[in-house]
Amino acid sequence: MAIFKKVLTRILMYAVELLIIVLSVFPILWVVLSSFKTNAQILEGAFTVPTGVQVGLETYAYLFERYDFLLYFRNSLLVALVATAISLICFSMAAYVLAKFQFPGRSLIFILFTITMLVPGHAKAQPIFSMINSMGLYNTLTGLTLVYLGSGIAMSIFILRSNFMSIPKELDEAATIDGAGFFKTFVRIDLPLAKSGLSTAGILMFLGNWNEYFYAALLITSEKSRTLPVALQFFNQSLTYDYTKLFAALTVVVLPAIIMYCFAQEQVQQSVAASGVKG
Repeated sequence: MAIFKKVLTRILMYAVELLIIVLSVFPILWVVLSSFKTNAQILEGAFTVPTGVQVGLETYAYLFERYDFLLYFRNSLLVALVATAISLICFSMAAYVLAKFQFPGRSLIFILFTITMLVPGHAKAQPIFSMINSMGLYNTLTGLTLVYLGSGIAMSIFILRSNFMSIPKELDEAATIDGAGFFKTFVRIDLPLAKSGLSTAGILMFLGNWNEYFYAALLITSEKSRTLPVALQFFNQSLTYDYTKLFAALTVVVLPAIIMYCFAQEQVQQSVAASGVKG
């Protein structure tokens, strides 16, 4: 009887895992496959199989010939990379100080940082719009980069602080005894050991910046500064009934982020496990 319960529990566990995988992967796979179908095949039924790759290749070629997707791709990549790189440099130092040094108000500062994750992004739209507009950065990639830079503070400090706390203090003390100062200890000792946290924070910030739509639509109006998620909105309006090209555009926007996460998922899992360290 005990063996039967164990086998049944395992079957149910695998069934739930399989259901979650199907629910997560199927919509993405369906969009990609639909970009290789004709419009008639898509309207015929949701589960029709593409008859070949010729339609898909012509559709993707049309996208890059008819629309400036390379420009939109470059804008999204530039904004996401610059904001992520500057965030990691600045916020890793802040997280290091919060993790390794004792000073009055340390816990309060950390709470104030992390509590901003509970504030909806739309609630901050008016002050952010006014600030960017008063700085003369409206409709510029620089202004959008600054917004993305600030939006990653809470998450990155939360992840990086936990990783720095998991590094033994004895290593810092040994470096201090050997004559290493603050920056040398940070760069030579702690930063390399917090590689998983840096990777996770960087990946999550990059994906968030890459897929962000609300502030990109709010702060960008010109086509030359448009990012991929915003471009997809206008593309959708102009091709409401051409589902093949619409699904191809969705694939161009979504697939790079999925591929990046697949390559870096091990680092993310390691950092999530390290975030359970108490300090």
